[in-house]
Amino acid sequence: MLSEKMQAALNEQVKIEAQSSQVYLAMASWAEIQPGIDNITQFFYNHSDEERMHMLKLIHFINERGGFAKVPALEQPILTFPSISHAFDALLKHEIFVSESINKLVDISLQDKDYATHNFLQWYVAEQIEEESLARTMKDKLEMIGDEKSGLYLFDKDIIELSTPKDPMI
Repeated sequence: MLSEKMQAALNEQVKIEAQSSQVYLAMASWAEIQPGIDNITQFFYNHSDEERMHMLKLIHFINERGGFAKVPALEQPILTFPSISHAFDALLKHEIFVSESINKLVDISLQDKDYATHNFLQWYVAEQIEEESLARTMKDKLEMIGDEKSGLYLFDKDIIELSTPKDPMI
């Protein structure tokens, strides 16, 4: 059974994951009307879907543990960006925010001695390590490219491979 504090914190994370999906959906829509970045657009759409799945995973967990997962109202995300680089800067900042939120949940689970929730949250901890690393890599590559159109072309061509999780055991 979840404590009231844990349930409230998990429901706040449901909102954060839902908002993340909206943020990346807005980025995808904006990217889709930019010329020549089809793979970047698809990356943002895929990322939006992934964040929605993170939200659903939390909803199921809360309900399975005897709580009540609440579907949140969401804020309007930023709809346009001055450049692709700015969009990826926003992505990194957002992922850092999500990581901080997950860390707070882990802290609450330990305070409550709620080891089932602590165990459940470890998947999110590992996921956020990957998400931040990916966002930093992409931001670094875009900084290297600068305003070079040919570099952006290659970045767009490579983004799907960059964003595919790699198995370290292979």
